[in-house]
Amino acid sequence: MDAHRLDDSVPMRLAGLDFPDEHQGLVGHSDGDVAAHAICDALLTAAGLGDLGEVFGVDNVWWSGASGISLLSHTTELVRQEGWRVINAAVTIIGNRPQLAPRRAEAEGVLSAAIGAPVSVAATTTDGLGFTGQGQGVAAIASALLARA
Repeated sequence: MDAHRLDDSVPMRLAGLDFPDEHQGLVGHSDGDVAAHAICDALLTAAGLGDLGEVFGVDNVWWSGASGISLLSHTTELVRQEGWRVINAAVTIIGNRPQLAPRRAEAEGVLSAAIGAPVSVAATTTDGLGFTGQGQGVAAIASALLARA
């Protein structure tokens, strides 16, 4: 699971895609891409390698401003080095914006390419509830299936 707040000082990047028509983006140590970050956590925890904060940490300047796709590719390499093969992943994005449905296939392609396995993308809102429903941020929940290589 990952969540970031929205801010008008950064561009919107989500599921490896840029959304230039959005007026607010996700703020984070890297690019705030909650979908990529949630998949990273799913891969890391499935492999027993910790979590996003432990591996990349906000104190690590190397990853400051990095794209979520870069984090995802690096995470996949770490998982493979530990003897795991990624079978698939799924991510559900929770928020009011951006509208993901028109670009779902594109997002799935970018994320799948980053991990070398199929990624399914879903999106939902929370009907006005919580910080995502009130338009203050976006969250994502992911799962991943690994097998010993």
